[in-house]
Amino acid sequence: MSCAAAYEAYKGLLALQHRGQDAAGILTYDSKSRMFAMEKDLGLVASVFSQEKIEKLNGFMAIGHTRYATAGGDGKRDIQPMVEGIPFGLGMVHNGNALNYYSLKQELSENFRHQLLTANDLEVLIHYWGHFLMNGQPLPTEKTFTFDNIKNAAAKMFETVIGGYAVLGLIAGQGLVAFRDPKGIRPLALGVKEENGVKTWCLASETIAMTYLGYQYLRDVEPGEVIFIDTKGNFQSAVVKKDNERAHCMFEWVYFSGAESAIDHQPVYGVRLKFGERLGAKARTAIEAGEIRPDVVMPVPDTSRTAAISVADALKLPYREGLIKNRYVARSFILSHQDKREHAVELKLSPIVGEIEGKSILLIDDSIVRGTTSKRIVSLLKKYGAKEVTLGITCPPIRHPCFYGIDFPDSQGLVAHDKSAEELAELLGVKKVIYLDEEDMRQAIGVSKLCMACVNKKYPTAVAEGEHFSKERQKARAAG
Repeated sequence: MSCAAAYEAYKGLLALQHRGQDAAGILTYDSKSRMFAMEKDLGLVASVFSQEKIEKLNGFMAIGHTRYATAGGDGKRDIQPMVEGIPFGLGMVHNGNALNYYSLKQELSENFRHQLLTANDLEVLIHYWGHFLMNGQPLPTEKTFTFDNIKNAAAKMFETVIGGYAVLGLIAGQGLVAFRDPKGIRPLALGVKEENGVKTWCLASETIAMTYLGYQYLRDVEPGEVIFIDTKGNFQSAVVKKDNERAHCMFEWVYFSGAESAIDHQPVYGVRLKFGERLGAKARTAIEAGEIRPDVVMPVPDTSRTAAISVADALKLPYREGLIKNRYVARSFILSHQDKREHAVELKLSPIVGEIEGKSILLIDDSIVRGTTSKRIVSLLKKYGAKEVTLGITCPPIRHPCFYGIDFPDSQGLVAHDKSAEELAELLGVKKVIYLDEEDMRQAIGVSKLCMACVNKKYPTAVAEGEHFSKERQKARAAG
């Protein structure tokens, strides 16, 4: 028996911990015993898994997940992975949102008589995946099961499920499957390593996990592509739904992905440097107009540090670390409740008073979403003697909901929703707010087809059910 796959998944989840801190889970399948094994619980990866638990996860295939709740609640019942015994035996994880989750859920209940046990949209995905694999026919045997079964099921998933999603699944006795929504909204990368002539495959939301595990990053999974790796390691793939209007989430480059990762072979770190170059040019215009007179450039750690270095270089101003992050406190943006976020902000940043006192500070942050962090940081800087604060943001104003897996599905919770830059500056207590614009983002990222719906309200899919989704999400939060 071997737990090598589980241990690889565990290490990969450690590298991806920044993507979700609510819960973690790993599922394995052992071909010899024909059994799934799973461990999952609330908490960080290192606290969920012990060596003893990992050693119980036998098998040569594994999938893992770190949870950031954007659908359902943040309790134990909604933790991924999820498993179904019929057909074959299916296990799944996914990143993103099925926007039409509530309609699909109703259809499963009324037409298929399925009783759902969670509030997680993954449960709907796994039920439909199993249904489409069978295709109304007798269940294929191990001899008759082919890649055509996988392609047909994926094509029907793409026709049925609206939203942004990247899915990994285990099919008992068959292998591992992966597919990505036709718009490519949510990320999914493919890697490989070869030892003694044997290839091992890895799929992950970010390349940082592959680098950590020693895999070679090959490429990103194409929008509308399905991949199947059988139990012998044979690799097959096909694009079963081609959509020319790609729409990769721009927020991955701005905030969500680790700086060490690459997306479509574009290093996130390099993109954030370019954000800083462009933000520096806008700040220089404000300086030359006499609107601001910063003494230093200072980042809000950690995501904006890269851009802040670039801004300082562009303006030939000193770069200073005035705020030190407590690394044992969760990322405040991805916490699920406002009171949790406010408490996290209080705990996570400590001031270096000597770098703040008496200074006019150009403070660089990656984005302003709810305004919680920005407002408290400005207040903290002023408390410790900052003469003046200007806020530079490496993202355009976020004014509209996201329904695709970034957790701001309600426009009323967005601080910039109905405010100009001047009104926002007054609210936050800063001299001026300087944003990048949409074209700056596209040029810096080097991709013209992006999902920027949270900025410009141009959603890449139909969002007729978006309002319903938002209301149900708020109910789940309230029920807590």
